[in-house]
Amino acid sequence: MNDMNKTKYIFITGGVVSSLGKGIAASSIGALLEARGLNITMQKLDPYINVDPGTMNPFQHGEVFVTDDGAETDLDLGHYERFTSLSLTKKNNLTSGQVYDAVINNERKGTYLGKTVQVIPHITDEIKKRVIEASEGKDVAIIEIGGTVGDIESLPFLEAIRQFKLDKGKDNVLYVHLTLVPFIKAADELKTKPTQHSVKELRAIGIEPSIIICRADRVLPQDIREKIALFCNVEADAVITAKDEESIYDVPISLHLERLDSKIIEYLNIWAKSPDLNEWINISGKLKTLKNLVTIAVVGKYVNLKESYKSLNESLIHGGLANDVNVNIKYVNSEDFEGDNWRERLKELEGCSGLLVPGGFGSRGINGMLRAIHYARTNNIPYFGICLGMQLMTVEYARNVLGLKDANSYEFDEITPDPVISIMEEQKGIGNMGGTMRLGAYPCIIPKNTLAYNIYFKNNKKYAGDKKNCVKIQSDGNISISERHRHRFEFNNKYREIYKASGFVFSGISPDGNLIEICELKNHPWYIGCQFHPEFKSSPLYPHPLFKEFITASVKYLNGLLGLDAKKSKTRNNHKNKKRNIAPI
Repeated sequence: MNDMNKTKYIFITGGVVSSLGKGIAASSIGALLEARGLNITMQKLDPYINVDPGTMNPFQHGEVFVTDDGAETDLDLGHYERFTSLSLTKKNNLTSGQVYDAVINNERKGTYLGKTVQVIPHITDEIKKRVIEASEGKDVAIIEIGGTVGDIESLPFLEAIRQFKLDKGKDNVLYVHLTLVPFIKAADELKTKPTQHSVKELRAIGIEPSIIICRADRVLPQDIREKIALFCNVEADAVITAKDEESIYDVPISLHLERLDSKIIEYLNIWAKSPDLNEWINISGKLKTLKNLVTIAVVGKYVNLKESYKSLNESLIHGGLANDVNVNIKYVNSEDFEGDNWRERLKELEGCSGLLVPGGFGSRGINGMLRAIHYARTNNIPYFGICLGMQLMTVEYARNVLGLKDANSYEFDEITPDPVISIMEEQKGIGNMGGTMRLGAYPCIIPKNTLAYNIYFKNNKKYAGDKKNCVKIQSDGNISISERHRHRFEFNNKYREIYKASGFVFSGISPDGNLIEICELKNHPWYIGCQFHPEFKSSPLYPHPLFKEFITASVKYLNGLLGLDAKKSKTRNNHKNKKRNIAPI
């Protein structure tokens, strides 16, 4: 509980270089404050002019995270949800595009009574209003400002947060600055000058940080802390080391040991209990002691930038934690399976115990994904298809099992004679690309006697989705779930019966019976696809059931292939030497 029921605000800025980990630092602060019993919220302020990242190429922006209410947001919101109990909304990601759009619309309506519309006060007032709205009723709001101090794009946001201390009072606002303290090998020294310049830049625009988090490859010695404190006008114990860790899930414990949460509580003059960090300690300890390894191939089109599949990557790790194994993610560009030597390249999958095809848009690399899917189906390798990965498993099945040789998705071939994946009726004729897909949380009914039912029923009350009330056992025994979507195309119901007659199972359907949400295959160890994105509801504390059971199936496949029981170990040569079926596609 905070003093006089006022929300406290923590603003996190970054300096020197990008990609220092502001999102992880902010998420870790959120985890620590929740562990102290505080009711928190988190928000990301992005300086780009796009209204949201939904139309950006993943190579430009990385993953687009989706909230329950259908907002396409920055990937850092995924970190916020994975590290805390929060289920965020469109209010929790604010962009310059949204701000300028609102201000211009207000000007057109005459809201400003003929005044000249300016960055100060109109843009900054709109930013402050949105921050306050998103923070209403919370003990602490943690707000991360995107970009790096000194960028021209972020200046309106920095000016707005500067005004917050004047508006809300110094006891209710805290500025935390994340910088880099590099180690120069040739000089055998840690260098504080980049941090000094970054803080100087921040102070020049009127923001004086009280806490400086220093990203470094080692713990900062006391003399370095004192030097930074002296030149940056902070207390020495407010200079916090954020050293490189083996896993992002080590960071909350690492920052707690640096007493960051205690310093925040002190500066904000807020009551909080001692933190209960047992769950994070257990996760951090488990990650350091896992010995067994399973390799999962992720065959996609954005694999050259791992940030494109951020939530997916983390969800696989969560599945590994739940199975007490390390997950080695092997990223494979699907275009590698499309050249003249594709048969030879396909052998790259022979060392993998599971194969996953994630979401994506556009026709590039599609034939390579189809070949990889065929490989998994015909060799009984556990397969997990997400969104596009589910759609393509139906295309591959149509071509190679149902005899529909030219079957395709309408997205890739508008004149295909067999559009087994077609555009949704309500999507036809849409001109604007941004924010017009099927977005956000939708319900799904899972009938009994299916693999999907067994997965969700087995893990009911053990994952983040249930924590957010998305799994319910119905009176008829079927399961109702809620999962997040981001797509424009659906399975074509005209083909439903021919699939069912051949052993293809539709194990997840919308409540009205019109939309296929999950499909699976009989007579295969583990072959399942979902139209939604389960990675958006997985966390290290509550792994998503589909990822947990996918890793379980992959471990079983590896053990069976190597002739292992639970207590034996052996080389993987048999795995590599076993003859494989190669796709005819």
